[in-house]
Amino acid sequence: MAHTLPHSEPESFMIARTSKKKGNVMLGWSIMFLVIALVAALLGFAGIAGAAATIAKVLFFIFLVLFLVTLIAGRRRV
Repeated sequence: MAHTLPHSEPESFMIARTSKKKGNVMLGWSIMFLVIALVAALLGFAGIAGAAATIAKVLFFIFLVLFLVTLIAGRRRV
């Protein structure tokens, strides 16, 4: 059974794996703030819910823009 070393992958695959991890982290933060906003709204904390919802929206749109940029940049390299 052959074992591959982590550094034996082509550089383009390593960059793609790294960028996916970064995108997932940002999406995770966005979802976390959305959940905080929903819980705060259910408990009646309107100010905290509004602030968390705003942060979630901003992070989501940043994630969306970065996703589109990497999608377009990835197609140009082919």
